[in-house]
Amino acid sequence: MAIIITDECINCGACEPECPNNAIYEAGANWAYADGTTLQGKFLLWDGREEDSSEKHTPVSDEVYYIVPDKCTECVGFHEEPQCAAVCPVDCCVPDPEHVEDKNQLLKKKELMHI
Repeated sequence: MAIIITDECINCGACEPECPNNAIYEAGANWAYADGTTLQGKFLLWDGREEDSSEKHTPVSDEVYYIVPDKCTECVGFHEEPQCAAVCPVDCCVPDPEHVEDKNQLLKKKELMHI
């Protein structure tokens, strides 16, 4: 499953540079699939949706740092544990029950973003 940042976030920013997928953004920042990945042009997401990698999307949160669920792999394929959770001083990076994925799905997502 993806990780989510709760509203207990103190906006310290410790998590953002730790994400190998560049899935973490500052509150209010627009995001794109291409940010920090090897994706270029149009591509198919693991669920079959077509996306433009450079298209900017609206922020998930305007209040606190946020994680884009479609880019989060829980650091599978990179680290033993989610690095955002490991460095968070207030333990607000937690599993997102609305985006449950198994290890194979997370690895496929990682492989798609990092050719």
